[in-house]
Amino acid sequence: MKHFLSLALSVFFIFSTPVFIPAQQAAADINALYAGEAFRIGVQAYNRYAFNEAIVSFERALSFTPGEPLIMDWLGRAYYRSGLEEIALRQWRAAAEAYGWNSSEGMLLGSRIETVGNRRGLLPVSDDDVRYVEIGLYPGKSADNVYYRQPTSVLPLEDGSAWVVAYGSNEIVRIDVNGLVRDRRRGPLAGFDRPYDLVKGLDGRLYLSEYRGGRISVLSGDGEWQSYIGSKGLGDGNLLGPQNMDVDREGYLYVVDYGNRRVCKFDPDGNFILSLGQKPAFRFGAPDFTGFLSPTGIAALEDRVFVADSAAKRIFIFDSNGTYQGILAAEGLKGPESLRFLSDGRLLAADTNRILLIDPNSAVVRELGVLGSSRVRIVGAGMDRNGNVLAANFDAGEVSIMTRFDDMASGFFVQIERVSVENFPQVTVEFQVQDRQRRPVVGLDARNFLLNEGGRAAAEQNFFTPAYRSPASDISILMERSPGTSALRDDLAAAVRDINDALNGVGGRIVSLISAGAQPRRERIDTSSISSINNAARGSAADYDPRWRFDMGLRLAATDILPGAKKRAVVFVTSGGLGELAFEQYSLSELAAYMANNSIVFNAVVVGGRQAAEEIRYLCRETGGEVLPLYRPEGIRDIIQSLASHPSGSYAVSYRSQLSTDFGRAYLPVEVEVYLMERSGRDGTGYFPPLE
Repeated sequence: MKHFLSLALSVFFIFSTPVFIPAQQAAADINALYAGEAFRIGVQAYNRYAFNEAIVSFERALSFTPGEPLIMDWLGRAYYRSGLEEIALRQWRAAAEAYGWNSSEGMLLGSRIETVGNRRGLLPVSDDDVRYVEIGLYPGKSADNVYYRQPTSVLPLEDGSAWVVAYGSNEIVRIDVNGLVRDRRRGPLAGFDRPYDLVKGLDGRLYLSEYRGGRISVLSGDGEWQSYIGSKGLGDGNLLGPQNMDVDREGYLYVVDYGNRRVCKFDPDGNFILSLGQKPAFRFGAPDFTGFLSPTGIAALEDRVFVADSAAKRIFIFDSNGTYQGILAAEGLKGPESLRFLSDGRLLAADTNRILLIDPNSAVVRELGVLGSSRVRIVGAGMDRNGNVLAANFDAGEVSIMTRFDDMASGFFVQIERVSVENFPQVTVEFQVQDRQRRPVVGLDARNFLLNEGGRAAAEQNFFTPAYRSPASDISILMERSPGTSALRDDLAAAVRDINDALNGVGGRIVSLISAGAQPRRERIDTSSISSINNAARGSAADYDPRWRFDMGLRLAATDILPGAKKRAVVFVTSGGLGELAFEQYSLSELAAYMANNSIVFNAVVVGGRQAAEEIRYLCRETGGEVLPLYRPEGIRDIIQSLASHPSGSYAVSYRSQLSTDFGRAYLPVEVEVYLMERSGRDGTGYFPPLE
């Protein structure tokens, strides 16, 4: 590697010592000096999120020292953060060749190249090929320590932890991603009486079924007991051995009443509504249904309720009024118990020693994974925020953690995003931890990270509150200024008011409002003033132009929120179209990559009643956002507020630098390593301290 970063000695000899230096050597030293200065400016621009400026500086540095691998590595980083992934991959490949693929730097680059290259592949791995394998445990006991007994259910939480319902020890226990018990709840003074399942209501309250108690405990979101629903008995609203539960999108609670061989439906306040699944079958208009034998799992979505019967080895379908609809699955089931809907609308089912994935529309049943232990009875299962399946193994008294086989083999994708040196020698390193499919890894803490500076453990490390624990979120609003929206200015104003109202009280803020006209620009906006919001949303008549620029407006809106909160989103208020100049400067894939590589969610609010263009839907899919009509019955508040709980793999650690700075001109290396159970990942970069 050319030593263009340590130039003080060369400069001294060239300009201060009266000795002969060959012209070629002098020119090389001058080029190294210029390259070093341009490189330093580029690194500093990158850490200010000025990626275009950084690209220019790195390109200039390479013009003085062609083939320098460190500069090519940084140039690739800047292109990657700008959304130009193909150019980034070319720079990284060239850097790896210069370093040597078998060198430490080359292997790190090789891993990055493989991950980003696979993300861009046209033929992703089919879900049918994905297998889950056991990667770890949340043990119920260790040596003489008993943490919980006989788990029956798990409720994954937004922060990566999960509540484990412990039937055998009459409690619920919250366990973090490292397997540490963070909280324990045993109910009111009389305690829980054989708790079985735990679900979350729309208002954040928790419902806990008590099998022997014949009732449902209502808990706060933190697990504090509040009240009971139901009582032991045979009549309407009574329960006898309540087991699995679910809450539908309207907040109704469905409880499997095992002893009475039925399902009871309650409203969010605990008032009994109806029961379903009882004989005689003609009450439900279904002569081929003869009643439950052993009802177990239940899952409700939209107007359908799915109930598993472990003895019948079937999954039945009812509507929300209790009318029998037929059988979802009857072949290949061993003894289905819990059912849980995943975010994509498919069912996760626990079936004796295995986990199944069931499509409720096609009725296709696929085996995700199997636990091979001799003592296995998976009673409950759920998918946590990191994409792992948590399986409650009742017989073994433990919760097994299962992950995708390809994720376990490939480890984490770690990306150092920014190094802050404003308070040098105190240095703050901000980085992202994701899996290989760009999904954020949440729930990590200081024990999962190791920082190295110059090959040694960094001194005085301090772990900051991670983004997944913070509700703070930043939103930039992008307004379509086409002739089509000029007639919808009242709707545009209503959309911005709704967005602003939704953010109030949940830690969110509007950072900017961009008018996407022929020349996109920022509007002045005071979110505390209704008139200011209306004026900014409506814009001026001159803003509306048939040559309006979506791509330039989106880049401006996304760039505005980079320096702020780590949970961030662009909300595009649109009539549904994009115009003929939508991708004049930046392509659709480049815009998607720019947002995804900087953890920006893209949401679209559609006014005027049209359908959103497929390109808009693509951007939402690629970034984890949604398309929603402004005047949908439930409004847009929930989607806007959901950003506060959006999973984030952003972390920050500070340390005190111990390296020599060469008066601020030395490039100081830093590396982050991440470990969780059997998986790991790392990234290495560097920074320049302030000039002295």
